Amino acid sequence: MPPHHKSRLADNPWRNLLGGTLYLLLVITLSTCAFVHNGWTWSESFYFVINTVFLVGYGEVHPIQTPELLTITISTIILGWLGITFLAAAFVQFITFTQIQQLLGVKRMKSQIDKMSGHVIICGYGRIGQMLTGELRAGGADFIIVDRDEARLAEAAAHGHLTWAGDATDESVLEAVGIRRARALASVVPNDAVNVFITLSARNLNKNLEIIARGEATSTKSKLLQAGANSVVEPTHIGAERIAQLILYPRTSSFTDGSSRMRTFSAGLRTLGLELEVMAVAANSPLAGTTIEKAEHEAIGSLFIIAINRKNGETLTRPDPSTVIEPGDGVVVITRAGRSTPKIS
Repeated sequence: MPPHHKSRLADNPWRNLLGGTLYLLLVITLSTCAFVHNGWTWSESFYFVINTVFLVGYGEVHPIQTPELLTITISTIILGWLGITFLAAAFVQFITFTQIQQLLGVKRMKSQIDKMSGHVIICGYGRIGQMLTGELRAGGADFIIVDRDEARLAEAAAHGHLTWAGDATDESVLEAVGIRRARALASVVPNDAVNVFITLSARNLNKNLEIIARGEATSTKSKLLQAGANSVVEPTHIGAERIAQLILYPRTSSFTDGSSRMRTFSAGLRTLGLELEVMAVAANSPLAGTTIEKAEHEAIGSLFIIAINRKNGETLTRPDPSTVIEPGDGVVVITRAGRSTPKIS
């Protein structure tokens, strides 16, 4: 057998396991048919072959007297022993290979995390967490997802997201995902008590961390703020887009904050059929690489850009019409209700 073929077999424990199983089934089937051909019943033949292949040896069902029966029995013992030995080795290889893969996967993931700085930690990959990752990816932010649910983490990994399995209330888990080097943490677990505990742990580990926490009950807001959260969002009123704005564009988010002044301003805009919002410009957005003047012209009056927050933190208020919109920018726009606008993120 050529060396490269041997290497290919060694690298495919699934193939070895499947091959060993099929080989053993073939031996059992052919031996059973051979005994049936010599006058035994199917049940007697199958029972004797199983005893022989697995080296149990309870005794013969019928005397093995003819040369043909002796040949079949000896062949079954030898071929069955080879099959069992190969299958056992393939099974051990499969278990070992799987464990090594998991170990290497964790090490590779840890290596990636150790290189991250200024990233965002998302605690919880439920409905809000899933929408939040989309917004952060559109904004060009580096992030890692922490969750205890293996199925959710597998789903996140399938979308190309960096994940870490663990309980975010555990400080060692937060340490593992680089909380001391992170710039923000979003605690969006659908449990207020857990979000409070995560906030406390995160603030204790990083005094300068921007913490945005989810709060379902109205009474939880004050507890989260006391625990160290910079901002508290209520998904029933705001949602993932608002959390992403607070993380990506903390300066331009002031345009849409919950102050009475801005609520009054927004209410005034709505009476005119207008909406004020902050949007992330994705790399594949039709707005990326265009000027403000061109974007507003192509929107045919349905969109007006009043501010831009650059990815590097620079904020442009009342930007010049010739300003080029770049991927990862956060744009503060006034949109006209009921009119189609370009897809930004």
